[in-house]
Amino acid sequence: MNYKDTLDYLFAQLPMFHRIGAAAYKANLDNTHAICDFLDHPENKFRSVHIAGTNGKGSTSHMLAAILQSAGYKTGLYTSPHLIDFRERIRINGEMIPEKIVISFVEKYREQFEKIKPSFFEWTVGLAFDYFANEKVEIAVIETGLGGRLDSTNVIVPELSVITNIGWDHANLLGDSLIKIAKEKAGIIKQNIPVVIGEVQAETAQVFSDKAFEMNSSIVFAEILLKSQRKDIGNSNQQSFDIFSGKHLLFENLVLDLPGLYQRKNIITVIETVLKLREAGYSIEDKHVREGLSAVRNLTGLMGRWQILSNAPLTICDVGHNEDGIHEVLNQLTLTPHDDLHFVFGVVNDKDISSILSLLPVNIKYYFCKANLPRALDAIELKNKAAGFGLNGLAYNSVAEAFHAAKTNAQEKDLIFIGGSTFVVAEVLQVIAEI
Repeated sequence: MNYKDTLDYLFAQLPMFHRIGAAAYKANLDNTHAICDFLDHPENKFRSVHIAGTNGKGSTSHMLAAILQSAGYKTGLYTSPHLIDFRERIRINGEMIPEKIVISFVEKYREQFEKIKPSFFEWTVGLAFDYFANEKVEIAVIETGLGGRLDSTNVIVPELSVITNIGWDHANLLGDSLIKIAKEKAGIIKQNIPVVIGEVQAETAQVFSDKAFEMNSSIVFAEILLKSQRKDIGNSNQQSFDIFSGKHLLFENLVLDLPGLYQRKNIITVIETVLKLREAGYSIEDKHVREGLSAVRNLTGLMGRWQILSNAPLTICDVGHNEDGIHEVLNQLTLTPHDDLHFVFGVVNDKDISSILSLLPVNIKYYFCKANLPRALDAIELKNKAAGFGLNGLAYNSVAEAFHAAKTNAQEKDLIFIGGSTFVVAEVLQVIAEI
């Protein structure tokens, strides 16, 4: 098999959550344990940091990986989903896993997979852990896919557990309250392993404190210990922060090459994680923090976070897709100078989108679309639901068609925004990559 044949086989054989939703979700770790068994337990052969949370875990994972790389550690990075190439999910020092490794892994273990019948995510976790073990990474940053307690990545015993925040997402699988969702995320807290919680939320803080006490794990809340003060440096592709511990200035003019304003929360979580790793004996100097954060995109390949695609008209995409994520995006849109706003918008069909639609501005131009996967909501149905909230626009046959229409209609000083779903962003990035 070549690389395309290999991916076609996997897509056809293994259920994928991002394509079909809940039907691909396995509510136990049995398959992952079985995979780790026949791979001779690669999850025990490298050190790791485990990162969960409703929002920000992807940015946090990439920032931390960039810092560890800058500090000279051979760093693995496992994230999901991918935007253009499957291999984005598995990287070492920013380089995607080679195609030949993916092909040989599938050929070697195809018979075992067909017996176990894992999900696409379970198989990918096995591939990532096997690759990191074989390549002898010194530390890997592992992002959970969904939840925490029953997430396939939750077979590792990390150096540190990190939970960015709790919000409303995947309530059909994780629970119908923030407390229930928090309990699922708290499932990554391991016996005697320190945990960093990013944001302090009154409704969920006790859940984490109780779990940490149960597991005899030290716990800190980054938002209590550290504060970030954003500084305007007049560059739309980066931002700068002063980071304080109480009244003590830890970092002055700390440049981050990710311009999303919501990164003010994630950077606090990352810095506190670095401080904990230093306590554990990792050699991460201030200069490594600066070097890593100033070049996250180049070092790790991160895409889709307030990513500026072009100017005149300014064109931006962001993968924020739940109520909290969309709220952050809208805040930044209001602060971004523009004349008319053109919103290329699509969602998946297993979310209660009313809370999102109720947030969206009325007097802008919408381009409703459906990503090319079964789980995506039909564009006409989305248009009709949006109309009930006073949101008007046209439905398009594809994401590419909607994006083209927005580019055709937008004037030089307008703003085109692409979002609502990770997979809408992914298809626009694919269109741009092929130009």
